[in-house]
Amino acid sequence: MTQAEFTSLVTPFKDKVFRLAKRLLVSREEAEDATQEILLKLWKNKQKISSYNNVEAFSMTMTKNFCLDRLKSKQAQNLKIVHNNYQEKGSTLQKQLEAIDSVDWVSKIIEELPEQQKIILQLRDIEQYEYAEIAKMLDMNETAIRVNLSRARKTIREQLTNTHNYGIK
Repeated sequence: MTQAEFTSLVTPFKDKVFRLAKRLLVSREEAEDATQEILLKLWKNKQKISSYNNVEAFSMTMTKNFCLDRLKSKQAQNLKIVHNNYQEKGSTLQKQLEAIDSVDWVSKIIEELPEQQKIILQLRDIEQYEYAEIAKMLDMNETAIRVNLSRARKTIREQLTNTHNYGIK
């Protein structure tokens, strides 16, 4: 496999790898390092790539495992979610502040979710993978994927509602 062939193979999904790593590791720098590591591992094993049915799914699984290993290590101590990619055009300052506050609250709630729910939420709602693909990546049953996703969404909805209704009787 030539460098050009490898590049054309991984280019379509390298951003997804980065976003999953960013969701799990939180830090942009950590996510960039993780993405680089995954692509390097794929390059080193470029002779085996043709034997994989779905290289994208394989790389997402590698990313998940790499990031979870990083989080378990001592190097990942003080990480926090910071979303700066949310923008809304043409609204008042008050609505912009409310939207930013809501995104911050959702980020905090997602940060407190169990790892499995966090990964499933990222893959389904943000990366837009199908349930079957997620089940294959995480080596789980599709029903378990749906249940975990439902629980994660319910937790976010309830906690966000409680936050917004705080002090209202």
